[in-house]
Amino acid sequence: MSKNLYVGNLSFSVTSERLREVFEEYGTVSSASVVTDRETGRSRGFGFVEMSDGAEAAINGLNGTDLEGRALTVNEARPRAERPSRGGGGRRDRY
Repeated sequence: MSKNLYVGNLSFSVTSERLREVFEEYGTVSSASVVTDRETGRSRGFGFVEMSDGAEAAINGLNGTDLEGRALTVNEARPRAERPSRGGGGRRDRY
């Protein structure tokens, strides 16, 4: 069973490819992605790694370690919280 990991406190220069390389030392990486800002395309300083095996070893081995000058935060990702929809809540014309 695969696990999705949250990776925080990333240096803004870390790429998805670099993130994959680091985590592949601990097991099989299904996907790795650094989250970027929609408007600027810059890294937001965190990302997610999905691992089919080795996730616990990666958490234990990488949490708190230095990557490009920053101490990583690595833990199991929590499900995304429900957010209220943005559509339809504004002013409505009445007929």
